[in-house]
Amino acid sequence: MEALVYSFFAGISTVLGVFILMVFGKPSDKVLASLLGFAGGIMLAVSVFELMPEAVELGSMTSAIIGFVLGALMMYGLDKVVPHSHMSEPDDLVIENPEKMKEMENPILRTGYLILFGIALHNLPEGLAIGAGLESSPELGLFIAIAIALHNIPEGLAIAGPLKAGGVTTGKLLLFTLIAGLMTPLGAGIGLIFFNISPIFVAGSLAFAAGAMVYITNDELVVQANHLNAHMGNAGMIIGLLVGFAIL
Repeated sequence: MEALVYSFFAGISTVLGVFILMVFGKPSDKVLASLLGFAGGIMLAVSVFELMPEAVELGSMTSAIIGFVLGALMMYGLDKVVPHSHMSEPDDLVIENPEKMKEMENPILRTGYLILFGIALHNLPEGLAIGAGLESSPELGLFIAIAIALHNIPEGLAIAGPLKAGGVTTGKLLLFTLIAGLMTPLGAGIGLIFFNISPIFVAGSLAFAAGAMVYITNDELVVQANHLNAHMGNAGMIIGLLVGFAIL
């Protein structure tokens, strides 16, 4: 039950990104870079200092390595087939794999739906990561949920900007981002079904979550933070790593 609660709040933080955009406008590049870097630092700390050692303890070095590689490969596969966005430059979004969705008359609206679709699918393994962390300890599950929530706020901004510019109403905007966020507890629920199979599966799932989070950190959070403001992104990551190391 905790996994569903934690993943729910982590997922709906995408809606918080929409509220920030509606009330305050787009945050500064320094703030976004710091937030992305901090989330990345927490994710790395959780993966390296807790998830992988726990996976080895519950299973074996072999199962941990296999699970880690599979988690990274799954995220790589999603990157290749799912349309999604990267904030490659300040005030600019680069859409990867846009050809995977049908053409729409309004290109800005199409961009928004592409981002929505990609983020929704990327949220599934994030829910699995929260559930896997809770199988280890309540504290670890909570820290993973916090890191993912911080990561999802900029994603909400990424969804809201193009959809709002394309003429989507505020009500629909909130609904769409909520749907994307609810894919996180769905992923946690799927994980709960399989975690009861065996300790080896739990061990592999912990490593799988670590691989997925390390891939997300290196492929998305670090890249985006450095393009927005490298110094603030690095500062956020260092603080996130230290906070994670001190608490875990």
